[in-house]
Formats: sequence, structure tokens, C-alpha cells
Amino acid sequence: ASRMVEIDKGLLRKMEISVAEAEKRTGKNAVNMQETYTVYLIETRPVDTITEGVTPAPDSLWRRYSEFELLRNYLLVTYPFVVVAPLPEKRAEIVWHKLSADNMDPDFVERRRVGLENFLLRVACHPVLCNDKIFYMFLTEEKGWKEMVYDTGFQAKKVLIYLVTCSCRRFTELKHYSDELQTVLSQLLRVRARVADRLYGVYKVHGNYGRVFSEWSAIEKEMGDGLQSAGHHVDVYAASVDDILEEEEHYADQLKEYLFYTDALRAVCRKHELTQFELETAAQDLASKKQQKEELVTGTVRTFSLKGMTSKLFGQETAEQREAKLQALEQQIEEGEEAVKEKNKESDDFVKTAWEDIECFKEQKDRDLKEALISYAIMQISMCKKGIQVWTNAKECFNKM
Repeated sequence: ASRMVEIDKGLLRKMEISVAEAEKRTGKNAVNMQETYTVYLIETRPVDTITEGVTPAPDSLWRRYSEFELLRNYLLVTYPFVVVAPLPEKRAEIVWHKLSADNMDPDFVERRRVGLENFLLRVACHPVLCNDKIFYMFLTEEKGWKEMVYDTGFQAKKVLIYLVTCSCRRFTELKHYSDELQTVLSQLLRVRARVADRLYGVYKVHGNYGRVFSEWSAIEKEMGDGLQSAGHHVDVYAASVDDILEEEEHYADQLKEYLFYTDALRAVCRKHELTQFELETAAQDLASKKQQKEELVTGTVRTFSLKGMTSKLFGQETAEQREAKLQALEQQIEEGEEAVKEKNKESDDFVKTAWEDIECFKEQKDRDLKEALISYAIMQISMCKKGIQVWTNAKECFNKM
């Protein structure tokens, strides 16, 4: 089942959304080369059409993973104050080595289908993102959607400033927290992969017990049935590991979602840095214009300038020239003060809206990770109980010999 928070919010009040299935297709790419790719069937159904006992057929359309990427990039740029939900990984990266890393592997494609549905539900639940028209078109319009995205010009706005110092302590702390969370989750996933690998080995070695008991039973008369039965129990146990580890991989995907969420957190921090940089630039420009005005009014040049040297070499400006420059500077100062005021408001609004979204994200993260870790613990306990039960059954077989 897909995971989501606050299911009664946003677009989901009006519409059921699911990624129902995945399908492998072959076609030509942008450079006219043959390629195999996967498409995902998005199904939507208006809630108000669902009556008791009657469920109409859903509207449906197919989307490629790259289209989900385009949607998310558009949302990141258009809503910089939102911690936008991540997509599931395009290719399996942090896996135990017995699991296929092939992005066409059916088990991997199924987990990615679940992850893509989870992404759509997270966006549909978000109080701001759920109202975006292009997101709605992504769900409901097969053709024309991409053109509408590109017409927004979002790619031109994709400016990232990495060298600006973040002046807000909360955002600095958030950036550090995001880095640390990424490190911790990466380590946790690697440890889990090693544990899974060892677990796989333990289960498969039990298959050797089954083979040995079976061969032994063939040469025994009195003990044969008991050995055969015990071997059967151990064989069943050994064969069950594949389903167990596939189930465990779903829990790993929950951790991976938050590993990828750390990038979304850093994107919000970078946007905050950019707003601060723009504010500082506007303030510096205003201060420079005011200094030029003061120098023009008093006739005193505080700092070395090319203009100062020019006036010494070629004589002072006329009164009319000075008056025209003064008027131009006053106009520029007025515009500069308005720009600083506007940038200040932009920065304040960004901090307010971003922090509200971050607080919601933190609550969601705490809930989801707690649920994932509890589920993981329950699964480990269940596996241990299964092992105990297998050897309890084997013991009973041995007792009957």
C-alpha cells in the first residue's frame, strides 16, 4: 500500500489518484535510437461520482519516469519555499548484492511504481502544491502537458547560488541537520544491506541441512521418516528468504524516500540564501547611490574613483550637469529604496512560508520514520519467530524417530 500523510487534505478530497500498473515499451528516443523504457498508468476518479456499490471506470493515462522528473523540477522552481517530495530512485543504488540493480527488473519496477504513487499522493495532499494547474494537467491531460510546463519558463528561473552565506541561523541549522540526516540514513541503509546479505546466507545454508537430511533419510529405516520431515521443514524455511527480503526492500524504500528528501531541504536553504543575496545586493547598490549623491552635493570624494580623477584632469562639471546627475541619482535612490523594501518583504515572506512548510515536513518525517522503523523491527521479530518454529518442528520430527 502507498504511504501518505493527512489523506483528507487537498486534491484527494475531490479525486482518487493511483499509479495502477507499469508496462515495458520499446520505441525511439530523441536521437532516433531504439530504447526500452517503462511507462506507468495513472488512474484518477472523481470522489463525488463514487456512490454506494457503484464505482465508475477511472480516467487513465500513461507517463514515463522522465515526465515525473519534469513535474518535480517544475514544482521545485515554482514553489521554492516548499519541501517537495522526492521521487523514488531511477536505478537501484543502495542494495544488497543479491538483489538485481537492473531498472527493468520486475520487482524493482513494482517498488518504483509504489514510490511514484506515493509521490503523487504527497503532492496531492500538500495545501499549496495540490492547487497547481500544471499538476492537475499532469494527472488528467495526456497531450499538451509538456508544452504547458515549458511555456512557464521555469527553466530560466533555475538559478542556484552556492557561495552565499546563509544569514538566518535557523536555515543554517537546517542545512547542517539535512547533511547529518543524509549521512545517518546512508549508513543505516548500508548496514541494512549487509544484514540482508548475511540473512540471505543463513537462509540458503539451511537448504544444505534439507539436502543432507533428505540423503540421510534414504539410508535409514527407523529414522528415515523423521529425517525426511525435518528436511522438508528446513527446505521451506530456506526457500522463504526471497519473499522476506523483497518485503524488507519495501521498508528500505521508506528510508530512501527521506534520504532523498534531504536534497529537497537543501534546495529550500539554497533559495533562502539566494533571497538574502539579492537583498544584500540591493542594499549595497542603494548605499552606493546615496554616497554618490552625498559626494555630488558636498563636492567631497570619499573614495578613489575614475570620475574623481577625470574631473581633476578635465575640469569640474557645469552646474546644469551636476543638477541633472543629482536628479537622476535621487530617482535611482527612490527606486533603490523601493527595491530594498520589496526584497525585505520577499525575504520575510519566504522565511515565514518556508518555515511553516518545514515544520509540517518535520512532523510528517517523525511519523513516517517511526512507522518504518517499527515495521522493520516487527519483521525482524517475525523472521526470528519463524526460525524458532522451524527448529521446534524439526525437534518434534527428531523426537518421533
